[in-house]
Amino acid sequence: MLSSPRVRARRTAELAGFTDIDLDEDLTEWDYGDYEGRTTPDIREEVPSWTVWSHPSPGGESAEQVSERLDRIVAKVRAHGGRVLVFSHGHASRALAARWLDQPVQEGRLFKLDTATISVLGYERESPVVARWNS
Repeated sequence: MLSSPRVRARRTAELAGFTDIDLDEDLTEWDYGDYEGRTTPDIREEVPSWTVWSHPSPGGESAEQVSERLDRIVAKVRAHGGRVLVFSHGHASRALAARWLDQPVQEGRLFKLDTATISVLGYERESPVVARWNS
């Protein structure tokens, strides 16, 4: 089991009955830098049509940086060879699904994800797939 070290992810794991988890910084939420704590409508007053998927966040992580760290998670899970339970955050989880599918991290924009849901990434034969999403 892997979890972001952030309290909200660790607490979710605990509430789900999982206490023996490995904390991994690579599962933290996208770093929004100067935009942390601001709403999308607020940011769009300065940068029309801004999204975390399409525009940089000054002082935060780039899509390439997010991709690099989530690629390490994908490699770790694939090397494990079995089931791995992961507790993470909204944008990071959506980006992880994109990287699982060998898609650019920006394609995470296509995966709507609600809070405290279960999603399953797996394989159809040898092809990575989304087996269940947002359940």
